[in-house]
Amino acid sequence: MEQRPGAGARARYWFDTTLARGTSALVGWLVLVCLAVVVPTSAALVWTSGHAPATFSGKVAAIWRLTGETMRLGGTTGSPARVALSVLLALVALVYVSTLVGLITTGLTERLIALRRGRSTLLERGHVVVLGWSEQVFTVVGELVAAGANQRRSAVAVLADRDKTAMEESLQSKVGPTGRTRLICRSGPSADPAVLALTSPATADAVIVLPPDASRGDADVVKALLALRATAHGGDVPVPVVAAVRDSGYLLAARLAAGSRGVVLESDTVTARLIAQAARRPGLSLVHRDLLDFAGDEFYPTAHPSLAGREFGEALLSYGNASAVGLIRGGVPWLNPPARTVLEPDDQLLVIAADDDTAELADCAPLVDRRLVAGPRPPGTRPERLLVLGWNRRAPLVLREWGRNAPPGSVADVVADEDEATVRAACDGGDSGEGGEGGGGDGSDWTCVALRGDTTRPETLAGLDLASYESVVVLGQEPRAGEPPEEPDTRTLVTLLVLRHLERRTGRELPVVTELTDDGNRPLAPLGPGADVIISGKLIGLLMAQISQNHHLAAVFDELFSAGGTQLHLRSAADYVVTGHETSFATVVAAARDRGECAIGYRSHAEAHRAPGHGLRLNPPKADRRRWSEGDEVVVVAGEGRRGAVRSGGLPLPRRTPRG
Repeated sequence: MEQRPGAGARARYWFDTTLARGTSALVGWLVLVCLAVVVPTSAALVWTSGHAPATFSGKVAAIWRLTGETMRLGGTTGSPARVALSVLLALVALVYVSTLVGLITTGLTERLIALRRGRSTLLERGHVVVLGWSEQVFTVVGELVAAGANQRRSAVAVLADRDKTAMEESLQSKVGPTGRTRLICRSGPSADPAVLALTSPATADAVIVLPPDASRGDADVVKALLALRATAHGGDVPVPVVAAVRDSGYLLAARLAAGSRGVVLESDTVTARLIAQAARRPGLSLVHRDLLDFAGDEFYPTAHPSLAGREFGEALLSYGNASAVGLIRGGVPWLNPPARTVLEPDDQLLVIAADDDTAELADCAPLVDRRLVAGPRPPGTRPERLLVLGWNRRAPLVLREWGRNAPPGSVADVVADEDEATVRAACDGGDSGEGGEGGGGDGSDWTCVALRGDTTRPETLAGLDLASYESVVVLGQEPRAGEPPEEPDTRTLVTLLVLRHLERRTGRELPVVTELTDDGNRPLAPLGPGADVIISGKLIGLLMAQISQNHHLAAVFDELFSAGGTQLHLRSAADYVVTGHETSFATVVAAARDRGECAIGYRSHAEAHRAPGHGLRLNPPKADRRRWSEGDEVVVVAGEGRRGAVRSGGLPLPRRTPRG
C-alpha cells in the first residue's frame, strides 16, 4: 500500500508552491509573519504595562500605535481615513527608503563585482605592463619587484584571461611580498584592444608579452602585439615592447607587429645556445643566472667625463667596485672593444655593478703585480665527446651550436627514444651519414652518432662508456601526438636518478647539463651542488625583465648569447696568473686585458660544492687578494675573431648603426 506523505511534508510543499508564485506572495508572507509576531507581542506589552488605558478601545489604540511604530506604519489614531492616510505615507516612505538602499546596494555590488573581474581602467604612469599568463609570469614579476625595490613608487600591471582573484593569489603565493611595488591584476584577453586599453599601455615604461604555455602560444603573442598597435591607432607602439616566441616561423611576424621599439626573443634558440655553452664549460649557467637576475650584479651604463680621451684598457682598472666590459657609442653597445680604443666625450661605459649609481672611480693600476701574470699557453685542440640523453624540438639547435665551436674530430652521441634517421637529419642538416652517423651540417668537422634507447632504463646507459665524455646533456622529452600527457620533467628526473646510480658505480662525477621545464622541480633533481640547470621559461623571463628595464641591454645580450660573437667564458686561472701564489683580482684583470679580454669574476674550485654561490664571485673588488689554485676559473668576456664588433646570429633583436 502506497504511503501518503505526512502533514509536515504537505505543509512544506504548500509553502514552496506559494513562494514560487513570485514577489507578491513573498511580500504577503512577510506581512503575515510580521503581524503574527508584532501584534501579539504589542498586546502583551500593553496589557502588562502599569500605565495601560482603562478602556478596551484605549488598549486597542495603544496596541495599534505600538505596532505602527514597530513596523514604521505611522501609528496615527482617529478616524479610519486619518489612519489610512498615515499608513499610506508610511508605505511611501518605506518604499522610497527601501528602493534607495536597494539602488545603493546594487551599485556597490556591481562595482565590487567589476573590480573583482578586473575590468576597471588603470590611471598609472611609468608602470610595467605584463600581458599573458604562463610559468614565466612569476619570474618576470619577481624580477620587476626586485628592480623596483630602490624606487619610491613602482607598479606592475598583469593582464591575462584568468580570474583576477586567482591571479592575485597565485602571484602572492609564488612572488611573496612586493614591498614598494604595487601589483595590479586585470582580467581579459590581451588580444582585445578594448580590454588591453584598461592597462594604459601608452603611459607605461615598458610592455612585456609572455608566450603562453599552450601550443598556439606564438600566434597569441603576435595577436597581442597587433592589439598593442591597435591601441596606438595602427602606428608604432610608443613604449618599448619585449616579447618572446618559440617557433622561428613566427619571428618575422612578431617583429613587424612589435614595431621599431620592439624586441622579440627567440626562446628556443637562446635556450639551446646556453645549453651548448654550458656543455662546453660546466658552471657557465651559474654565471648567466647571476647576471640576469636583479638580486646580484647586473649590466649598467655609466658616464664619467673624466675618462674621456683615455683608452678603454685604462678604464678596466679605473673602477674599484665595478667591472667594465664595453662602451655605448652613439646609442649602440660595444662589448669588449680593443684595449687601445680611445673613449670619446659622449661615450658611456658599460659596467657590471651592484646598482646603477654605485660605480665609483678608483685607480687600481698600482694593485697589479706584473710578476705573477702568467705567460701565454697554447690553446687546447683535443677532440671532445658529448653525450645527449633525450630529444625535443631544441635538440637539433643544441647539437648545431655545440658543433659550431667543437674541435676537429669531436663526437656527439645522442641516446633517445627517437627515430635514428630523424636524429641524423637534425645533426647534418638533412644529409644522413652511413652507419648511424651524421656530420655537422654547418661544415664543421664533428660527428653525430644516433643511438636508439630509453634513457630512463639503467641497461640503456650502462652500455655506454660514461667516463669518456667531457659533458652530458639531459633534455626533457615533449609529449607526442596520440600519447597521454605526462608530468613535465618526469622522464628527466628519472634519467638523472639513473645517472647518479651509474656515477656511484664508476666513482666519477659527471658534468651534467640538465634542461628542466618547471622551476619547481629544481629541488627534486638528483644533481650535485653547483650543477648546470637550464630552465628555459625562467631564463627567458629573466632576459625579458632585464631588457624591459634597460633597452640598451637588448644588443648586449644579443652579443653575449650569439653563435660566434663576444661571449661569457670560464677559463683556467692558470692562463692569467701564476697559481699557488696570492695576488689581487686587479692582476687578473690586467692579465685578461693583455689577452684582449675583460675579466669580471672567478669561480673557486675549493668552494664549487658550497651553496648558495658554489664558488662563483662576480665583480669582486679589484683590491681583493686570494691564493689562486690550478682548479680555479676566471670569468671573462671574450670573443673569437675581430673583437668588439657587433655580429649577427644572436638573439633576434633590432640592429642599430652607430652615428658618425
